[in-house]
Amino acid sequence: MIKAVRGTRDLLPPETALWNFVEAAVRDVFRAYNFHEIRTPIFESTELFARSVGEETDIVSKEMYRNPPEELYAPYQHSSADAIVRKLWFDQYGSRYTLVSEARNEPYAIARRGDLPPSMMVFKYHLDANTLAEMQSLAARQAEMQLESTVLTIAVPEWEAPAVRQLSGEVEIHPVKMPSWIEPRSSFTLRPENTAGVVRAYIEHKLWERGMQKLYYIGPQFRRERPQKGRYRQFYQIGAEIIGPASAGSESPARDAEILELLATLLDRLGIENWTLQLNSVGCSNDRAAYNEALRKALKPVVGQMCADCQRRAVTNPMRVFDCKVPADQPIIETLPRISQFLDEPCRQHFERVQEILKSVGVKFHLNDRLVRGLDYYSRTAFEFTHGALGAQNAILGGGRYDGLSESIGGPSAPGIGFAIGEDRLVLALKESADAVQRKPDVYIAPLGEGMDREAARLARELRRHDVVADLGDETFRLKKSFETASKLGARFILIVGENEVKAGAFALKNLESGEQMFVPRAELAQKIQSGS
Repeated sequence: MIKAVRGTRDLLPPETALWNFVEAAVRDVFRAYNFHEIRTPIFESTELFARSVGEETDIVSKEMYRNPPEELYAPYQHSSADAIVRKLWFDQYGSRYTLVSEARNEPYAIARRGDLPPSMMVFKYHLDANTLAEMQSLAARQAEMQLESTVLTIAVPEWEAPAVRQLSGEVEIHPVKMPSWIEPRSSFTLRPENTAGVVRAYIEHKLWERGMQKLYYIGPQFRRERPQKGRYRQFYQIGAEIIGPASAGSESPARDAEILELLATLLDRLGIENWTLQLNSVGCSNDRAAYNEALRKALKPVVGQMCADCQRRAVTNPMRVFDCKVPADQPIIETLPRISQFLDEPCRQHFERVQEILKSVGVKFHLNDRLVRGLDYYSRTAFEFTHGALGAQNAILGGGRYDGLSESIGGPSAPGIGFAIGEDRLVLALKESADAVQRKPDVYIAPLGEGMDREAARLARELRRHDVVADLGDETFRLKKSFETASKLGARFILIVGENEVKAGAFALKNLESGEQMFVPRAELAQKIQSGS
């Protein structure tokens, strides 16, 4: 027997009634806040996620469904994409440079060309939202290592060179010619999240010409990950984004507060109680560059005692260490510096105004300076809503501000803020049962005798035009079976359609709860059923 793929499942009635209940409530709330629906493809260029989400995030490095998969990139099948660029750079530039030092667990190498100042080489296959912060961190390390005269140099595929020039004019660029089988858009990925796709659509369709956009989406996302309670390989998200030119107000802390107040309203509307809003600011790129350098210094003497993921993150993206869930690592993480100590004045003021507005509208929150979120594109406000009913993995939803995301994928400046709700986990947190929200049939129509299927179908069509939920039996059923079926379906009434009833133009209608039975003229049936008496 062929079964659903592990990590996926079928949503069946009556459970789907809960999903429809959630989605109907969500659409009503979005309508009240003037959000409009956007639908993007379920697969995008892999480049989009690598550049926006971040090459060193767990999503990109571990969890994406790609076509073709990375393991087909022979002869580099055991190398990362950055390592491919590193190898090809040595193939194409190595005859002109002498390698001074190379540490395989570091994101750089130092090379010298003749009598020229040495080059601190960075190798990147994709530029992402964290690249500029990495380069600024390396520049700071140059001074620390007394390499002030070193030329900061980045080696990238030829197609990435223009984007590097946009990021920084103070970096020497070495374009690397890639093999024909590695093209910038030869790999496609089932979307692991939807913000990047929304921003891509914003850029492609020049939505900034319409001013600030308030957009929402509902749909499936995909991840390659070991399934656990409430976490599937195909999962569903409800999300929203506010994005647009700064002149339209998209950068204002009022937008952050509006998103958070919308979410509080939505959870209350769904009857989800005792939720907690966790709130933090992760600052701007300059703040994070200084913070990452401080984290590297703090981690250096202790990282050898931490898990393998933390050891990798300590080199590639230290802020991701705060995502660690390994119990043995928590005492070390608690001693690390916090991003709140590194916020510049504009970021600090922005965060304070968000808090002021939330207090004024009565939305309670808890400041959590360990909250950094799992994606590289976040800046300033970051948040999660948690709920105790979901166990250790207790986040219902999360989001934050992403003011530099549009620029990182080749678009104009477009400050934005958004969130994504894990719909699977949201349904788990509901108090309502599926039976409580599922609309049962108003009436079960029971045809009795040969030729009565035609008459029952005509009658059902008339009733359905009046928004009566009607289910049809079959003329081959005995009356006892029709009553049993009506009861099993939860119908409020059973309507008997026999030859005598059709001739008389009046039908036996029985209330299955009270047992009361009456004969009702055809023209009055819909009203009688809807009134419930």
